[in-house]
Formats: sequence, structure tokens, C-alpha cells
Amino acid sequence: MTGAPIRTGLTLGLALVLAIVVGVCAGHDWATPADLMRAVAGDQALRSRLLVEWRIPRVLAAALVGALLGLGGVVFQGVFRNPLAEPYLLGSAGGAALGATVALLVPLAMPQSILLPLLAFAGAWGATVLVIGISRVSGAVDAAGMLLAGVAVAAILGALRSFLMLALSDETVSLQIVLSWVLGGVQTPTWPVLGLLTLISAGCLGLTLLLAGRLDVLGLGETMAVAFGLNVTRFIAVAVLAGSVVVAAAVAFGGLVAFVGLAAPHIARWMVGPLHRPLLPASALVGAIIVTLADAIARAALPPAEIPLGLVTAVAGGPFFIMLLARRLRT
Repeated sequence: MTGAPIRTGLTLGLALVLAIVVGVCAGHDWATPADLMRAVAGDQALRSRLLVEWRIPRVLAAALVGALLGLGGVVFQGVFRNPLAEPYLLGSAGGAALGATVALLVPLAMPQSILLPLLAFAGAWGATVLVIGISRVSGAVDAAGMLLAGVAVAAILGALRSFLMLALSDETVSLQIVLSWVLGGVQTPTWPVLGLLTLISAGCLGLTLLLAGRLDVLGLGETMAVAFGLNVTRFIAVAVLAGSVVVAAAVAFGGLVAFVGLAAPHIARWMVGPLHRPLLPASALVGAIIVTLADAIARAALPPAEIPLGLVTAVAGGPFFIMLLARRLRT
């Protein structure tokens, strides 16, 4: 990035730092920046230890989940050449919800804290692989064929999840746990788990940046892309799989957080333009800011209760989606 994109990146970076500070301070019991400084400096008071062991990891995890959703949104909008595309298009949400339902309701010989993100990731990525397989078998290997297959797979997975909830849930509490996860919410990770999420997020950024140039070529249209030597069918499949890995990682650690993957790329595109190499990191920063602030609202709006994160982003994202749709219909 050069010139204006660099300044935009620095501005977004500063905004993210401020959002993280607000997120750490927000909650049922509000902290002050001075409390945060004491905690970071190693103060052993109970308030400081709670900030270090609970709020800071939670807020940083929220930022990373938002960054992953921002990256996934850019990839899917680029692949389908549609600004209204979002990361859950190809059934990843249904697959993740099914995996989470199995983890929460089926007794398995593994701690739930490990099993839940693992099965949610496997479900989200597996659903996308299934969609690509169906589109190939049916001969509809273009973007439209994948979208249709995604709708069908999402409907089947949603029905399976509902069946499991009815068949395996014997108490209201377990149903509430499943619904709470489906509505989205970042769980407080341990510092080692946060380190793992950081490595995954960095790897996803690198993976998507490798696709940037070819996404730009694909944006010219399939005919021009073929003229430039791009194997469109193969690249779409590879890009969708890569994007689904990014989205699956976000879902595994944050549940189903609505609208962030749709809104973050648009906001970033207004700031840095349509080229994917600057757009990808900018969208990741915007997504991180959105989820960090939304998570702060979720924790602080109705103390001592916590609003599901997905509800906060949906309330804010619904009007944004309507605005985008109206703008698209006018053009």
C-alpha cells in the first residue's frame, strides 16, 4: 500500500486500538484507562487480574473474530462479484451450527471447550466442501451453481440441527445454550488459545493475500479473466475453499455473528478502493473494530445480563444492508 491507503491503514489501526481500550473498560463494572494501565503493568490486585485474565483476552479474541469475518467477506464478494455476498452464503453457517449442536448435546469423550470450536470449524468447512462437490457432480461449477447448491445444503443442515435439538435435548437449559451459540458470542479464551487464534488469523491473512491479484483479474469478468490466463473454474473453487477456512475459523471462536462479513468490506472499499491487496487488511481492521465495539455493547448494555453478540450486529447491520440494497437497485 502506498500513499492514501497507508494513511487509511494507520487511521484504522489507531481506531482499533481505541476500540480495544473501550472494549476492555466496558462491562457490568466499568474500568478506567488507569485501571487498564495498572493491570498491564503487572498489578496483582483482584481488579487488575480480572482485566488480564478475562476482559483483555475476550476483547482481543473479539477483534480477531471480526478481522476473520472481514477477510472472508472480501473473498466471497470478490469470487461472486456481488457486493451483497456475505461469508455464510454456501452453507457454512448451517454446518457450523450443526457441529456446535453435536458438541453441545451429544456426550463425547472430549472436553466441550475443545470439542465445540473443533466441530464448529469442521461443520463450516465441511459444508462448503459439500457444496463444491455437489456443484461439480451436477455440472454447475460456476458461481450461480454454487449458490444454488449452498441454499439446498443450508436447508438440509438446518433441518438436521432442528431434529437433533428436538431429539437430544431433554431440558430447557441445553436448548438455551445451543441458541445462545447460534446467536453469536465470543467466549473468553485462555492466553494459549488466544495465541492459537492469533496464529490462525495471521495465516488466514496471508492466505487471502495470495488470492488478491487473481481476485482483481476475476473482477474484470470471466471472459477477460480467461484472456489473462486465469482458470476461472479452478480459481473459484480454490478461493471459495480458502474463504471458507477463514469463515470457519471465525465461526469456531465467535459463533454466528451476523452482517460483519457483509458490512466490513463495503466500509473498507469506500476507504481504500476496490483493489484487493489493500482492501483485505483494511477490511480485517474494519471488521475487528466493529466486533470489538459490538462485543462491548453486548456486555455493557443490560448488566448483569449479556446480549448475544449476533443480535447487536444484526440490529446495526440490518439498516446497513437495506441501504446497500437500495443503493444497488438505483444503479
